[in-house]
Amino acid sequence: MSLNQLIENCKINDTKAQGELYKRFSSKLFSTCLKYSRNYVEAEDNLQDAFLTIFDKIEQYKHKGSFEGWLKRITVNTVLQRYRNEKVFDIVNENIAEDVEIDIDEEQVSLDYLLQIIQDLPDRYRLVFNLYVLDGYSHKDIAEMLKITIGTSKSNLARARQILKQTIEDQNAKQNLQSL
Repeated sequence: MSLNQLIENCKINDTKAQGELYKRFSSKLFSTCLKYSRNYVEAEDNLQDAFLTIFDKIEQYKHKGSFEGWLKRITVNTVLQRYRNEKVFDIVNENIAEDVEIDIDEEQVSLDYLLQIIQDLPDRYRLVFNLYVLDGYSHKDIAEMLKITIGTSKSNLARARQILKQTIEDQNAKQNLQSL
């Protein structure tokens, strides 16, 4: 079945088409959920919530632009809505002006380790870091998505980078001590 036909069938609540759509896109969207969620179980919950929203709003898709991009936007917004509801961003108003550069020695820092330490960042930092660095959103877009100020977005990104840099430096120092 073509993607367009699948979408049209989903619009009339065809459960077979919905199952097929889930099969085609769930693994990619799960990766997105995992990137923004605290852990695997929360990512699974967020994926289910995202698909409920997708099936609820699929009639709004007008076959303009990438369908996969539309799915991803809904998925990201679903996860972010959970954090907005939890008031993750209400307390913090940090003003960290400096832009932290992270030098990564790829021979010492594996991609798995880097992804793990990003996952371990506090919610507000992880979300902004992923939106800005991994998905290329602007601070203006992030501020609108998370209902925070542009300054808060920038300071959360700077703080995330500081934490990541410190974590990597600590790990490198630990490895250097062990090799002595």
